[in-house]
Amino acid sequence: MEVFFYGLFMDVTILLKNGIKPSNPRKGYLNDYTLKIGNRASLIPCRNERSYGIVMTIDDDAIHKLYAKDSVADYIPEKVNIITSTGDSITATCYDLPAESLTGTNESYAMSLYELARQEGFPNNYLEKIKKMIRTTPHQK
Repeated sequence: MEVFFYGLFMDVTILLKNGIKPSNPRKGYLNDYTLKIGNRASLIPCRNERSYGIVMTIDDDAIHKLYAKDSVADYIPEKVNIITSTGDSITATCYDLPAESLTGTNESYAMSLYELARQEGFPNNYLEKIKKMIRTTPHQK
C-alpha cells in the first residue's frame, strides 16, 4: 500500500528499526493540510496550506503492526491525494491524530523533523514553519 509519511517516519532507518521495509520512496505534498507538532506530529485540515513528506510503498501487515504500537495507536488512517515532486497524483494512506488528541509540545521532535526535512530538500518556507515549532521560549527567533 502507498503510505504518506510527514513526520520522523520519513526516515527509512527508523522504519527499518521497526521492521518495515519500504520501497519506492517519492517526495510529495498534501494540499489543504498543515503540520502541527504537539507531543507527536500530525496533519490538520487547513485550507490553502501545504504539507510535505514522502510516499512509500509498505506491506499492509507491516504498516498495521507499526500503528498498533502504543506510541502511535491513536493515529487514524485516511486516504489522501499526494502530488509527487514529478507532478504525479497518488492516492495514499496518511495516518493522523485527531485534532483533540494533539496536545503538549515536543521541541526535540520538532528539531529532529527540521533536520530531516532540510536533508530531504523541502521548501524553505516549510522549513521555517517547522523551525518556529522548535522555539524554547516565546521570545526566541
